[in-house]
Amino acid sequence: MKLIGMLDSPFVRRVAISLELLGVPFEHEAVSVFSTFARFQGINPVVKAPTLVCDDGELLMDSSLILQFMEATTARSLWPVEPAQLQHAFRAVGLALAACEKSVQLAYERNLRPLEAQYEPWIVRVTGQLLAAYAALEQEVAERPALFETVHCQATITAAVAWQFTQSMLATIVPAADHPHLVALSARLERTAAFQQYLPAGPGVPAV
Repeated sequence: MKLIGMLDSPFVRRVAISLELLGVPFEHEAVSVFSTFARFQGINPVVKAPTLVCDDGELLMDSSLILQFMEATTARSLWPVEPAQLQHAFRAVGLALAACEKSVQLAYERNLRPLEAQYEPWIVRVTGQLLAAYAALEQEVAERPALFETVHCQATITAAVAWQFTQSMLATIVPAADHPHLVALSARLERTAAFQQYLPAGPGVPAV
């Protein structure tokens, strides 16, 4: 089984760390959707990261679906069992994934689209969504510390991965000073073995 994609993608890194914590053996193949597009296309014509190449050669896409499949087939889980805690975890992961999505949109708009073609109302709208997602996620981490105590929890993993990605790309837009609990969570998780094993290495979004 192979995980295809660069670890500077929060979605790829989320899957890699999660598979490691689930104890699922896999091979990571660092292929970029930018600098090695043709190579990625040869693996998956859709060129979507992450891509999971299953043992029978079938391709799975989307980080959440990949992880749902792996948990279903291994009978292991990174989600709370108790219904109320599971609900809280779903909310936190939803916020973190929304923050990832908006961070990627802003990074692409700023770094890939020519300045004269950038649409300011769209940038303002996406920035507002990004800041709202992180404000709510910061509140979740502050008010529900027990949910984020262990690395073996999808809410913890996804929140920390999302925060690291946004800070690496958009630190001036999402100030660390306004999110002390996320800063502390990220610092703690980045020191763990699973996070250290899959550091966010890669070229990032290339400038035009």
